[in-house]
Amino acid sequence: MLSLSRRGFLAASAATAASLVLPARVRAQSARMSLTATSRTLDIKGRAATVWGLTDGTGRSGLVLDPGQAFAVDLKNTLTEPTIIHWHGQIPDNAQDGVPDLPMPMLQPGEIRAYDFAARPGTHWMHAHIPAHEMLLLAAPLIVRRPEDVAADRQEVTLFLHDFSFKSPAEVLTEITGGASMAGMDHGQPGQGAMDHSGMDMGAMGQGGMMAMPGMDGMAMDLNDYNFDAYLANDRTLDDPEVVQVDKGGQVLVRVINAAAATVFWIDTGALPGRLVAVDGEPVQPLPGNRFGVAMGQRLDIELDVPREGGAYPVLALREGAKERTGVILATPGAAVAKIADLSERDHPAFSGDLAQESLLRAVTPLPERAPASQQMLMLGGSMMPYVWTINGQTWGTHVPVTAKSGDRVEMMFHNMSMMAHPMHLHGHAFQVVGTGGTRFAGAVRDTVHVPPMGMVTVALDAGEAARWMLHCHHMPHLSTGMMTEFAVSA
Repeated sequence: MLSLSRRGFLAASAATAASLVLPARVRAQSARMSLTATSRTLDIKGRAATVWGLTDGTGRSGLVLDPGQAFAVDLKNTLTEPTIIHWHGQIPDNAQDGVPDLPMPMLQPGEIRAYDFAARPGTHWMHAHIPAHEMLLLAAPLIVRRPEDVAADRQEVTLFLHDFSFKSPAEVLTEITGGASMAGMDHGQPGQGAMDHSGMDMGAMGQGGMMAMPGMDGMAMDLNDYNFDAYLANDRTLDDPEVVQVDKGGQVLVRVINAAAATVFWIDTGALPGRLVAVDGEPVQPLPGNRFGVAMGQRLDIELDVPREGGAYPVLALREGAKERTGVILATPGAAVAKIADLSERDHPAFSGDLAQESLLRAVTPLPERAPASQQMLMLGGSMMPYVWTINGQTWGTHVPVTAKSGDRVEMMFHNMSMMAHPMHLHGHAFQVVGTGGTRFAGAVRDTVHVPPMGMVTVALDAGEAARWMLHCHHMPHLSTGMMTEFAVSA
């Protein structure tokens, strides 16, 4: 989807230098980027599928910004429904954050809205902040390159992951939730109206299965509460994967973005030795390995070394607790590319019930040491039947905000008392993981943290702009049934 070599970047830089001779008025116009919310058609397993998407001025999915380039974007909605886009991983002023009516209204069909803020470097993404719209694939990569990325003699490849159903999001949510989704929520299903679920067969819930948790006396965690029809990497399945040409003996940076609605993946680099060098756009001390987990909303930057003899090297995303997989293939010129089945021989393990991966990550630039002005516990709860998910016992609408004063150091402990994992995402801030269970450490700086069943994760942050910032689970069916509160910052 998005692949840029150093040579390609230099050529683009030369073209940019040539543009500097244009009149100032023309330069000012061309400095702004265009982004369109639009519908598109994909070929998924031989079937045509109409989905939504976010395309740039050339029709490509997503945006890539150069080092230091401002986020100056004109967003146009060409869909038939109002929507709104959240810039996940960016920290704009609150008015540009992209949550329905908090504070800006949704973007109406045909409307264009301008966005202007300083871009935060790293691997990020953008998506509709409406579960049904995100499940229609209204999302795309948002890559902001650092000067080090330009200086590095390596190729960049983006791996953008989705789960997909041929059914409508409303049907999928109804099957998962048994009709419990909050149709009245702005974050529910605008334009689709309230549905009568009185005749819903609870047996239709597409549970993917359960898996025993180590050290939990045989208690079973709930995994994959829906079996999607396809798992996509850059809009394609392994029936027809993207093959990215790479250099023999070269280095590749794979920017992984989990944009799935309800699927956690393992990223398996196979025969290529890997180094995890950033999470959620923030550098970490390199962590070697060839299998790394990524929850919904999270991103991983993985460096890979291509052998001098060359060949074809799959980089696969494995669905946790199941056999499905997707991915891309890195291939040197002339290499034979073998067919890869979209099912593994056995189920892949559940991701990080013991938080082992998170506990190993260390920020390159940790937060400065400060005593917290407040420490707040957030109890994550809920159940499959009835399908309702809560923060501190409440759903959105009856929630009690988490409060702080701008500039204060705040610690939040997420304590998951449910049998499903919750990737918790905070808007408008980056936080540092400072503890798992009872163990303290200076962990990764990120914006989305995976909290496993019965697990505890503590994060620290400095409260930013005085405003109402969303704090929610990035599992779309959990969000649609109310697993959201707000981080209310006062001046």
